[in-house]
This record gives sequence, C-alpha cells and structure tokens, in this order.
Amino acid sequence: QPQLVESGGGLVQPGGSLRLSCVADTFTAAYYAIAWFRQAPGKERAGVSCFITSGEGASYADSVKGRFTISGDNAKNTVYLQMDNLKPEDTAVYYCAAIPLLYPCSLQAYKYNYWGRGTQVTVSS
Repeated sequence: QPQLVESGGGLVQPGGSLRLSCVADTFTAAYYAIAWFRQAPGKERAGVSCFITSGEGASYADSVKGRFTISGDNAKNTVYLQMDNLKPEDTAVYYCAAIPLLYPCSLQAYKYNYWGRGTQVTVSS
C-alpha cells in the first residue's frame, strides 16, 4: 500500500502559479489511478484532476480546465499538479489519492483507497 505525501502548497496571489507534488513511497501494481482532490472550508471534497500512471489520458474538473495540468514521473514515484492562473476560489486543502488498477481514472473520491494528508493552497491578494 503506497504512503502518499503532498507538498508544494502555500500562499499565492491571484493569477499566480503553484506546483503541487505527491510522492509515493512505493508503487507495486502494474499501474495506478492517481487523482487530486480539494476541500474548501464548509464544502465537500471535490475531484480536480486524475490520470493513470501508465500514461493514459488525464481528466479535469471543468473549473480547472486550461489552468491545471497533471503529470507524473514514474522514476520518482511522483505526481505533480501544475496550477496556473490561480483564483481565490481555488483556495482549499489539496489531497492526492491513489487506487491500483482502476481504469479509466475517476474524480469520485470513494473510488480511491490511499490518501495523503493534504497541503494547503491559499489564493489571496
């Protein structure tokens, strides 16, 4: 079972960029679906983006399409979320999640078994 650790969050002004990282201590299955979720205060956890570690196509929530990009480095067991043109409504705790052998990937949280502890992203002037 992979242990996931997120990093890269912080405070950024509107229009700025951040790159989140999710490092897994080990990936043992042939492939994993990896997803980023976020949860703002008082709101439910929502899917942001997902992809398959074998390199299959990514999916994005409508609210982040064209601004966020998910990618991975299998040699480093790391998944990234590049976030550009950030908006105040992107403020949330961001979590990465993983599940082996799920295809296609999903933005539904209940499908994922392994979760990181999250990293705070605050977009404010």
